[in-house]
Amino acid sequence: MAWEQSEIRELKENRYIVIDDEPCKIKSIDTSKPGKHGEAKARIEAIGIFDNKKHSMINPVTHKVRVPIIDRRKGQVVSLSGNEANIMDLDNYQTFQITIDDDIRDDIEQGQEIRYLETMGKRKITQV
Repeated sequence: MAWEQSEIRELKENRYIVIDDEPCKIKSIDTSKPGKHGEAKARIEAIGIFDNKKHSMINPVTHKVRVPIIDRRKGQVVSLSGNEANIMDLDNYQTFQITIDDDIRDDIEQGQEIRYLETMGKRKITQV
């Protein structure tokens, strides 16, 4: 299981949440006052980690949501081919393929150390 449950009232900006099965970074949380017969509602605006799309949701603050468990790791670039890189994890020496975003493609070189994050079975390079 790559996620845990948390109530919306416990979330903060710049933390992570799963919206539409996509792990997202929270950009803003707006809460309303409780109505005469209802609960306080929260509107969450977030950006997807892997798809970079804007996601939003509106739920009561007592609603339970999924929070992804994000594993930040270090790796070394073994080889480059097109927009794919072969990365070796520096902790357990496991090698894997990862797609490179266009904005960091020119900064990556063979033999260079990088930082990446892993969550919900996906990986993304975060720092070169």
